[in-house]
Amino acid sequence: MADRKAQLTIDGLDAPVELPIYSGTTGPDVIDVRGLIDHGYFTYDPGFVSTASCESEITYIDGANGVLLHRGFPIEQLATHSNHTEMSYLLLNGEIPDKEAYETFRNSVSRHTMVHEQIVNFFKGFRRDAHPMAVLCGVAGALSAFYHDNLDITQEHDRQVSAIRLIAKMPTLAAMCYKYNIGQPFAYPRNDLDYAENFLYMMFSNPCEEYEINPVAAKAMDRIFMLHADHEQNASTSTVRLAGSTGANPFACISAGIAALWGPAHGGANEAVLNMLAEIGDESEENIQHFVDRAKDKQDAFRLMGFGHRVYRNFDPRARVMKETCDEVLEELGMGDDPQLKIAKRLEQIALEDDYFIERKLYPNVDFYSGIILRALGIPKNMFTVIFAVARTTGWISHWNEMITNGTRIGRPRQLYKGYTQRDYPDQQ
Repeated sequence: MADRKAQLTIDGLDAPVELPIYSGTTGPDVIDVRGLIDHGYFTYDPGFVSTASCESEITYIDGANGVLLHRGFPIEQLATHSNHTEMSYLLLNGEIPDKEAYETFRNSVSRHTMVHEQIVNFFKGFRRDAHPMAVLCGVAGALSAFYHDNLDITQEHDRQVSAIRLIAKMPTLAAMCYKYNIGQPFAYPRNDLDYAENFLYMMFSNPCEEYEINPVAAKAMDRIFMLHADHEQNASTSTVRLAGSTGANPFACISAGIAALWGPAHGGANEAVLNMLAEIGDESEENIQHFVDRAKDKQDAFRLMGFGHRVYRNFDPRARVMKETCDEVLEELGMGDDPQLKIAKRLEQIALEDDYFIERKLYPNVDFYSGIILRALGIPKNMFTVIFAVARTTGWISHWNEMITNGTRIGRPRQLYKGYTQRDYPDQQ
């Protein structure tokens, strides 16, 4: 039932068009424009920046005030008190699990981390120097060829099995992409390790020596997974929902999300931070200030990457937690003398003290800190977006499950046609 109605006056119509207005639990109200087509009109909203495409109970963002809630819980509280596995349960099911439910879910994820051995053959079909995102996109979609025993998306049990499989297997596939790229043998997952520990083990262990997992590194990796797990109706999540609206299987939908995430305007921000640091090059104060001055010059194409955010007009709430984690990692690994990291820390200081950045609210965002952390952990730049995909899988599959559970109609955006009207095919001489 609509809370109230809006009236739209259109020249040529005898009476205003009444459009229902609905209110969510928080955030802006929405005007339901579906009835406009009955009057021969539809709305024009490039990028869908003013259009709600769905109802959801998963994530809420208040960009003006720097708020990010998952199922109502602030991200700062979750990052401090929870872990990736528990937050995955929360996103999927709506509540923090009790101890029994948590252990059941954790065991299910742990026991689904292995992938079918024949998937190794898929990797052999790629060039060794293929970008890991190209490999991940292909192999993730191919999972449906191996795990088609629970693909009846109308059944809650099948949806839950597929969700657990994807959350569990994505770190394994990601680590395999890395190992294949550098020519090392694949490392099989271990059920005795936590989610982030297992990922680091599969990434960096080898058969020649014992690998010890640094608890500070594992904590940082877990937080990166948590802080990137979901971010409302962004481009990749909307892609997963649009693909899912056709009834496509969840593995295909997640593969579509990976493809959307691959775009540099979406998932490549933390890699862009390191490219910027490399461009700055010299850690001297004079050189750093030179690049800061260039960033302030509107006529200069140079931009400081990792500062400000399209959604958050205030401080990115994830950045506060990531800054703390970044400091812990750099101290633990003794990397204070690394030239690029010195540049990063100086840029951070300038952004937090310089009036130019403060007035424009160009604070360091989550990508700024996560890029520094991943570099410190020894993860190459071409793996950054792959790790983002591992983290975001939890959000993607939660949105997909919510959409299928609630029922949806196939997505079919309209267009403002600007091409030729009907014309005749030319006579051939």
